[in-house]
Amino acid sequence: MNTTANPAKPPRHLAPDWLVLAPPCFVILWSSGFIGMRLGAPYAEPFTFMALRMAIVVAIMLLVVRVFRAPWPSNHMAVLHTAIAGLLVHATYLSGVLYAISLNLDLGCIALIAGLQPVLSALTSRLLFGERLRKMQWLGMALGLAGVLLVVAPRIAIDEIGVKPLVAATIALFGITFGTLYQKRFCSDLDMRTSGVIQFSATGIVLFAFAAMFETRVINWTPQFVFALGWLAMVLSLGAISLLYVMIRHGATSKVTSLFFLTPAVTALMAYALFDESLTAPTLAGLLVAAVGVALVSKN
Repeated sequence: MNTTANPAKPPRHLAPDWLVLAPPCFVILWSSGFIGMRLGAPYAEPFTFMALRMAIVVAIMLLVVRVFRAPWPSNHMAVLHTAIAGLLVHATYLSGVLYAISLNLDLGCIALIAGLQPVLSALTSRLLFGERLRKMQWLGMALGLAGVLLVVAPRIAIDEIGVKPLVAATIALFGITFGTLYQKRFCSDLDMRTSGVIQFSATGIVLFAFAAMFETRVINWTPQFVFALGWLAMVLSLGAISLLYVMIRHGATSKVTSLFFLTPAVTALMAYALFDESLTAPTLAGLLVAAVGVALVSKN
């Protein structure tokens, strides 16, 4: 049996050179998702909105798979694992966030809850994968969370927080946390194009079912909604999610998820540019503190 490695195919642990650009691109794209959901939320109910998004993504991914003849998973368990990962990352996280937005939960509160994700991932990764953070990396986690607090704390109206949106945002937190861990554990060796079709299809089926059971499915097809739907489908689901999965394949989960510390501040910058929202000194300070925290976590 020939065990000689194929010289044309580098070992999986060697990341491609372009991956150095992935973290900043991911932060920008992921942060824009909150803006897209805010733009589209007034014109469709959350499950209907997300189901349409999944339908668009599946159609595009099926075309990509056909053109490039991407290989499908070889066994039923692989299909099941990738479907579960998709339901956690897409159906649970994204729908939870959008449902919280539809119930008028402040974006700052949503960002604060999502900001717990890197810490939760680090703790869980240690239990599941034996990934251990050094003291400086734990300091980075603390700084990252402090940066999130600086950004979002002034924006949160405690007396206006309801139980339902708070529960929805918390479910979203656990969805993205365990979804990324599940992806790393069971789906890292699968072709991302065909696994994407499976993940988005499974998510779309569940969301269409929820929309049929719990919503009117009435859509106001305004230009703003069409733009938001297209942006979330193509830029977020195809772009940001793909970058997230690629980074997870080539790096420790805690290092990748620490990037989520930066999204509240970057989202605030986008809201300032697009909606003329106030840009405060704590927001800029939070961005700086979170950036230092991410740098400490990511340092080898």
